[in-house]
Amino acid sequence: MENCSQIMGIPVPKITMEDTVHIIDQVITEKKAELFHVVTLNPEITMSCQHDPLLRSIIDEAGHLTADGAGIVMVSRLKGNPLPERVTGCDLLINLLEIGNRNNWSFYFLGANEMTSKKAAEVISMTYPNISVLGRQQGFFDQRDEVQIAEEIATLSPDVLVVALGAPKAEFWIHKFKNKLNVRVAIGVGGSLDIIAGTVKRAPVIWQRLNVEWLYRLIINLLDGEDN
Repeated sequence: MENCSQIMGIPVPKITMEDTVHIIDQVITEKKAELFHVVTLNPEITMSCQHDPLLRSIIDEAGHLTADGAGIVMVSRLKGNPLPERVTGCDLLINLLEIGNRNNWSFYFLGANEMTSKKAAEVISMTYPNISVLGRQQGFFDQRDEVQIAEEIATLSPDVLVVALGAPKAEFWIHKFKNKLNVRVAIGVGGSLDIIAGTVKRAPVIWQRLNVEWLYRLIINLLDGEDN
């Protein structure tokens, strides 16, 4: 497709952050009944799709894909069909919180540990006072509790469900309960809640622009390991 770049057989739309936010805004405004699953595609998900038919079907059925990983964008450029920019889960979440604050959206946050989950919800409520944080649930729950969590989300019916369980676990979880969640948009955001809560420091902007955010995280992790 002309408006997509093929990355290991996966058609990734050639659209920007602004385009993505506009699409999600339309979905929420139009109050569509069917869940709109947004996948922030990184190299790990892309590679897993090559040998996991279920994950590949989840990606194929998703409402929208974004190029999260720098490697995805680099491959598209090498193939001569470049994606315009990275649209990371963290940056997309911040953009959705900003537009949600203007439009009084409601959110539910699933993932991270209890301390991070609580702190992230507090930061979001303070920074974006017009957003309704309808609920949150830390990500280290037993499988037997999944149905109860899904039922709670369905009862609260948020505009946006943010799933920070890591990839591809978030994608599998959203797919498993997509017909029961009663939400308009669900998105996997990796470790974004850790960044919002301040428990993990994001790479400086220059590292992000050079597409070496992964290297910054590696260096920080190595330095932290030496301190311990």
